[in-house]
Amino acid sequence: MRRTDPPGHGPVRFGPAGAGDGLPVLDALRDVLARAARTGDEEPAGGGTAIREAACGYWTRRGLPVDADRVAAAPGAPALLLALTAALGGDVLVPRPCAAWWAPYARLLGRPVFHVATPAECGGVPDPYALLETVRRIRAEGGDPKLLVLSVADDPTGTVAPPELLHACAEAAAAEGLHLVSDETWRDTVFSPPGTVPLSPAEMLPDRVTVVTDLAGALLPGGWPAAVARFEAGERGARLHARVLDVLTALGASVAAPVAAAARYALAEPAPVTDRAATAVRLHGCLATALHATVVAAGALARPPRAGRQLYADLEPLRPALTAHGVGDAQELEDFLTARLGHPVPGGHRFGDELGALRVRLTTGALLGANGGERAECLTAPAPLELPHVQRALTQVKSVLEDLRDDAQRWEQPR
Repeated sequence: MRRTDPPGHGPVRFGPAGAGDGLPVLDALRDVLARAARTGDEEPAGGGTAIREAACGYWTRRGLPVDADRVAAAPGAPALLLALTAALGGDVLVPRPCAAWWAPYARLLGRPVFHVATPAECGGVPDPYALLETVRRIRAEGGDPKLLVLSVADDPTGTVAPPELLHACAEAAAAEGLHLVSDETWRDTVFSPPGTVPLSPAEMLPDRVTVVTDLAGALLPGGWPAAVARFEAGERGARLHARVLDVLTALGASVAAPVAAAARYALAEPAPVTDRAATAVRLHGCLATALHATVVAAGALARPPRAGRQLYADLEPLRPALTAHGVGDAQELEDFLTARLGHPVPGGHRFGDELGALRVRLTTGALLGANGGERAECLTAPAPLELPHVQRALTQVKSVLEDLRDDAQRWEQPR
């Protein structure tokens, strides 16, 4: 079967950054980190006891109890995924589209990566029938599919997988003997519908799922890399945990001690952390909803975002106008919108989509303002959409897209 990872139109080192929250660092977190920075202590590979026990409490509060000897910490989720991919072996399957950082780590290890189509209602989780067909075709051609990476709250689409779809996907993966890595970085950023709680595949397949959570999703600034992984109970989980620790040790992939202290504090979820997280979720949810309305009103397509700080837009309806501007693929669309909006707008090829598809990821962080003062103002404003700098940013997006829509309508062939 032909591998479906994109052919390197734009090197990995120029790939998109994560969807950071763009907000000032919480004072309580800064204080914890500053106190820990006074010592020169080191964290062991996989994390010390304190951060692993804090992660146990975090997952227990979410209905996923775990022992500390089944937890590993690393300087960011990419290090954990690299270690897991190395430890598990075999070919890797990912949804299309998927987080930009998933596939490069498999390629770095020389592992084939196969993209599986997602259903119409959400991203992050492959269509169960497409998954079964892809596995069958890989094996028929001599491949060895072993690992499926998915996310219930997704980057880049900002969608949340319905429980029934997740159940069907998990059952299909289990039937084919796949191990699942569930990236739950954005689990705590769900804003719509209110009160929605994402379901983890670890609740369905407790002996076949490793959960990875990057704390940059909801708890820590993106520049303080820390992530935790939850391994299944039993002998198989113990072996996988040990192999992952071996890889992390070989890489020297330890969380910096001051960041580990901040991570322990954040994972315990004291009131300052949960209050800030809730405020940030409401803010980015408000901005994402407004951004979605702007994109759709201009004639583009996008699933309604439900979590995170991102929106995945399909500009195929605007292709006639984009063609007139010399835009024919996702790389050219990325260049075009980045130049006009003044901030990075990565094309869909960065997320495993076809190069010829006119898709991009938009982020809400770009609407928060150009400096720390404007971004801080967004946190306290009762109506952030009424702030002048937010209105200007949204108006700029609206103007660029509506100009394309109007051009496309003028050039549309008469029926």
